[in-house]
Amino acid sequence: MGEVVTFKRPKAGEKHKGKTLCKSGFHKWVVVDRPFDSKKGKLVTRYECKRCGKFRIEGS
Repeated sequence: MGEVVTFKRPKAGEKHKGKTLCKSGFHKWVVVDRPFDSKKGKLVTRYECKRCGKFRIEGS
């Protein structure tokens, strides 16, 4: 017979880590890419939140 391994359940704080910050509006934005927008005629910066994966586009 093999050895019995017990699995530890993740705590609620570990399971939802970072999600409450994003719900409150405290995102952690990271620059993804800077494509050229031909309609506006300038570069556009695209940001992505590290925690929740939400996108934000900002014209420079």
